[in-house]
Amino acid sequence: MEQRGVQLDPHEFSCSICLDPLKELVTIPCGHSYCMSCIKGFRDDEDEKKVHSCPQCRQTFTPRPVLVKNTTLADLMEELKKIPLQAAPADHCYAGPEDVACDFCTGRKLKALKSCLVCLVSFCEKHLQPHLDVAPLQKHKLVEPSKKLQENICSRHDEVMKMFCRTDQQCICYLCSVDQHKGHDTVSAAAERTERQTELELSRLNIQQKIQDREKDLQELQQEVEAISRSADKAVEDSEKIFTELIRLMEKRRSDVKQQVRSQQEAEVSQVKELQEELEQEITELKRRDAELKELSHTQDHNQFLHSYKSLSPLREATHSSSISIRPLRYFDHVTAAVSELREKLQDVLRDKWTNILLPQPEPETRDQFLKYSRQITLNPNTVNTQLLLSEGNRRATLMREEQSYSSHPDRFSDWWQVLSTESLTGRCDWEVEKGGGGVVVAYKDNNTVKEDSDKSWELFFTKVGMNSDITTSQLPS
Repeated sequence: MEQRGVQLDPHEFSCSICLDPLKELVTIPCGHSYCMSCIKGFRDDEDEKKVHSCPQCRQTFTPRPVLVKNTTLADLMEELKKIPLQAAPADHCYAGPEDVACDFCTGRKLKALKSCLVCLVSFCEKHLQPHLDVAPLQKHKLVEPSKKLQENICSRHDEVMKMFCRTDQQCICYLCSVDQHKGHDTVSAAAERTERQTELELSRLNIQQKIQDREKDLQELQQEVEAISRSADKAVEDSEKIFTELIRLMEKRRSDVKQQVRSQQEAEVSQVKELQEELEQEITELKRRDAELKELSHTQDHNQFLHSYKSLSPLREATHSSSISIRPLRYFDHVTAAVSELREKLQDVLRDKWTNILLPQPEPETRDQFLKYSRQITLNPNTVNTQLLLSEGNRRATLMREEQSYSSHPDRFSDWWQVLSTESLTGRCDWEVEKGGGGVVVAYKDNNTVKEDSDKSWELFFTKVGMNSDITTSQLPS
């Protein structure tokens, strides 16, 4: 039997029962072949069921099928045993499009094993041998295979560039140093490489330190995420226990608190994860730059090193501060406390007025952030002192020399130049006051009235004394 062009492995023709190459092979009516002994043993096990089937395709046969020897396949198996297995020819030694090819090979070129910086030629293992055996060639500088050897040749003098001009920051040949670069600050490429290598190592140390710092910050942020989640989970759990006791009256409010906690948790975690993503991106960039500098530090070609080092782009500045500041823990414990207090006052609150349990928002720091909570305040004409003139829709009060004509009212201030706002304020309040000799007064109601002799009021006023200015606070006299 002639050997075919297609290589066949006798192990591909195996019995599906014993998984060994077919021996004394027989075929059943469905077309599948087995070792004689294997299929007989399989059929003996099925005799009690009185239904026979194929171990591969599970086709059933009644009565028990006759085993037929497959002579054609048996002859093929015998021939295959005579054919030695041939390994596919290896071509991994030949140079591909991305490889550096040997400059001495003819025809199909082999991969280069080394490049010579003196000969400016790349050699495969065979053609490299003279550089290893011949004494003069042993002094040549051998480096890893490079496609950029011709960049070491001076285009003006066709000489190897072994010098570096610091004045013009470029590699030059010896003739250049006495020609157009005469009088410039020139050194050997090796000396310049040594100095730049030191800078490179310092840069790597700096990057590695930044990587460690960022990884530490990333770990702290992850711990904060976990702490936020644990606090939020505990707050939800405690709230669920309390609201279970008041399920009929508080079903809607329980859902509100749970939603607020989760919303705040999501906002806090989202803010932290944004910082995490920035740090991860920065770490990736730093690692990429470190790998790039590491690879460059191992470059044996001084000229190529200096050329690549000069073209390195600067690192992108981080958009965040160099040190992550973790805020003090202030998570969701207050939710549990607020709901516990609410339970004690539930009946009165539900009959009167419900005030949402608000989760604390980040403290405003800039004027724009404060203005988000600003309210338009109008002044109550029933309380204004007669020395004050209301204007701009009762939103501005001006001290006048003459008394103003206002109708009599029991709430009107008579001794102090003051006026109350129509709207009452609760909770924390912030004021923005322009300097100019005036002031702002806060008064607290006593039995739904405001008394001028109340000790529950205070004033902030601004005065000018000569060239100096003073800001003074005082409590209204009792």
